[in-house]
Amino acid sequence: MSDLYYAAACQTDFPCPADRAEIADRTRRMCTVVEQTIVGYEPFHDVRLLVFPEFAHAAPIYDNVEALRSRLALPVPNEHTERYARLCAEYGCFIQTGSFLEADPDYPDAVFNTTVLVGPGGVLSKYRKVNPWIPWELHASPHDFADYPDDPFPVVETEIGRLGVAICYDWLFPETLRQLAFNGAEILIRVSAYMDPWGATPPMDWWTLFNRARAVENSAYVVAANQGASLDNYPPFSWPGGSMLVDYDGRILAQADAGPGAKVVVGPIDLGALRAERERRRGHDMRGHLRSEVYSYLQTRRLAPARSHPIERDEIERRVAASQAALQRVGKRLQ
Repeated sequence: MSDLYYAAACQTDFPCPADRAEIADRTRRMCTVVEQTIVGYEPFHDVRLLVFPEFAHAAPIYDNVEALRSRLALPVPNEHTERYARLCAEYGCFIQTGSFLEADPDYPDAVFNTTVLVGPGGVLSKYRKVNPWIPWELHASPHDFADYPDDPFPVVETEIGRLGVAICYDWLFPETLRQLAFNGAEILIRVSAYMDPWGATPPMDWWTLFNRARAVENSAYVVAANQGASLDNYPPFSWPGGSMLVDYDGRILAQADAGPGAKVVVGPIDLGALRAERERRRGHDMRGHLRSEVYSYLQTRRLAPARSHPIERDEIERRVAASQAALQRVGKRLQ
């Protein structure tokens, strides 16, 4: 196949679900978006990758893990990922699902915020959010389990490139995307629910800022789908959309207008150009120029893993307070 294809960032605007029985309708609507996008853009572009936002299936609207598990959480893979797999087989496309609240019997007291990459052959990878948005999210992170058996940062080799994904708040931690890049990712996928005021408009357009920065520092494409739900659908937050595609030099290739609403924006992924630049460049190669040995900060523990499950908000607050106190002690030593 050609090294050039198109990716679609598909933002959603659904009412907030209260029960897992409502998820099937969201899946049906997202499957319709996939078909409409592929068929509708076919005269213009070959759309092969479609990305949906965080919380497209369910959001953590309950304030404790027990309620989340009993009302909204699902095993992953599930019947919904099977529907996406059938679409991928029919159209030869790849779908990065909106996130699920995942219940895994191996972790009976935890809920994960999880997205899967689905291709023509079925589920290709499962990513669990490493950095839940604390203290609001009570999800567990792979970081919370000392003997976590899987790679927290999976990268998948596909016919459309090497794909890695991270979820929303993960993107404010450069280490997360660096690890995906050093694991081989060429296309960094962002599944996000980035609320106002940190959206796509000044003066605090963090959404655009971090998408472009992560693309540049990792010499990678970014395909970022943001939640577009209005305040009525997902109180207490409004979600500004602005879904976008960015190239490896930080150029915005396509972006949806800022503001709520279901929208689709498509843009080109030129694997040949990316690979040629990565091979050719001697300057501004921040992966190749990384002086790993000189940085010591990751050798010191900051936010400790959760020591008990289910995770409760008070326990998150205690861990955050301990981390902040340690940072304050460092500051005092330098005064």
